Amino acid sequence: MTAAGLTIRVDPATPVPPYEQIRQQFADLIAVGRMREGEKLPPVRQLASDLGLANNTVVRAYRELESAGLVHSRRGSGTRVAAVASGPDAATRLADHARHFAVAARNLGVTDEDALAALRHALATPDG
Repeated sequence: MTAAGLTIRVDPATPVPPYEQIRQQFADLIAVGRMREGEKLPPVRQLASDLGLANNTVVRAYRELESAGLVHSRRGSGTRVAAVASGPDAATRLADHARHFAVAARNLGVTDEDALAALRHALATPDG
């Protein structure tokens, strides 16, 4: 799903639940400044439809973002990015993603070499 030049994807093959994939992608976009204070997130129904998910999946992702203080929702005016206090730096976020990748690789039962090869391939891919 692409909105305002940003792409949100859900990978059904990963053990990470779809709502968490959505939450993490929006949290990252906000953290790196690709989505700024006051910017509107896609409507729940639109995002759910675009991703082929149930509305409640997107609602949960947005609720988690709101609980973290990253967005605020108002009935009738949608969900918008909140003012964000300084959060973890890029190195901390990268380490967090690396941990998630390592857990996923272990759950798939792949070797370290295969996991690293997959990561190198993803880094070499333009959308990677």
